[in-house]
Amino acid sequence: MEFCVEDSTDVHVLIEDHRIVFSCKNPDGVEFYNEIEFYAKVNCKDSQDKRSGRSITCFVRKWKEKVAWPRLTKEDIKPVWLSVDFDNWRDWEGEEEVELAQVEHYAELLKKVSTKGPPPAMDDLDDDSDSADATSN
Repeated sequence: MEFCVEDSTDVHVLIEDHRIVFSCKNPDGVEFYNEIEFYAKVNCKDSQDKRSGRSITCFVRKWKEKVAWPRLTKEDIKPVWLSVDFDNWRDWEGEEEVELAQVEHYAELLKKVSTKGPPPAMDDLDDDSDSADATSN
């Protein structure tokens, strides 16, 4: 998630198992404070935040990966300032099936390559057609 506050100071980010607490000041000294209760447990040890001149980005890893949440917050009401960042959206549905299909496809290719059969028949090659092609060029 990203908190967009340009040139922020006194930035504090606390990521806990069930919530995130964010606070900072903008260049005018206005204080911002947000506390979000997550829909489910997150892995706070594997989560982090990164500050840039324009925003503070928090990378929060869910405790149960590959389990879709219906929303970010515990409450069913979405805060007006919260929106989805579709640039970082990841759709989990169907990914396992696609990955499994790719693995099966590569396994099939390897099987074809590793299976040694008789060499291809070359009796359909005609020496006359090769010499005719060579003389016409």
